[in-house]
Amino acid sequence: MSSRPLEALQQEEEEREAALHAENVRLGFWVWLASEAVFFASLIGVYVALEGRSVAGPTPTDVFDLPVTTLATLDLLLSSLTMVLAVVSMWRRNQGAVKLWLALTALLGLAFLGFQATEYSGFMRDGLLFNTNVFSASFYTLTGFHGAHVAFGVAWIVGLLISAFRGHLRPEEAHKLEVAGLYWHFVDVVWIVIFTVVYVLGTAA
Repeated sequence: MSSRPLEALQQEEEEREAALHAENVRLGFWVWLASEAVFFASLIGVYVALEGRSVAGPTPTDVFDLPVTTLATLDLLLSSLTMVLAVVSMWRRNQGAVKLWLALTALLGLAFLGFQATEYSGFMRDGLLFNTNVFSASFYTLTGFHGAHVAFGVAWIVGLLISAFRGHLRPEEAHKLEVAGLYWHFVDVVWIVIFTVVYVLGTAA
């Protein structure tokens, strides 16, 4: 009796288990993202509730540089596109393109963090410290937590990039890249909300 049918059944079972594991990872990650969304919604709600209650400057209109922050926002949005291209390249089994787009995504993420560090430095020179007023405390808390999430995302992407160069990130494990992509897009969406609520509306007030 040939062992081929048994081997085929075992392979099918392994593929089903791998697919089930990937789906469980995606589901678990969506649940975690939902909790993160609630967390950021709370921070944004606190910022909005405290906006305008500062009795001493500097205030948003005194320190914000909307054109520079817009450039940082475009940088982060572009990183979402490169992340999508990395995932699509993985689906197409183009490992070279996966490495390229992951590297570009990480670089764009680092550029955004550079924008934020430069912004913080300028604000502090203008006298806006964490404990200067209610606005500064809520602003640094909200944007600081977002920056920490970006930094974590960059580290995650760099880890995937290293795995890709070592040959450990295979097309069969595309869900690892997909989950990282979901996280990165979430971080970008949160920043769009922050940019609109904090910067655009803040300077228009």
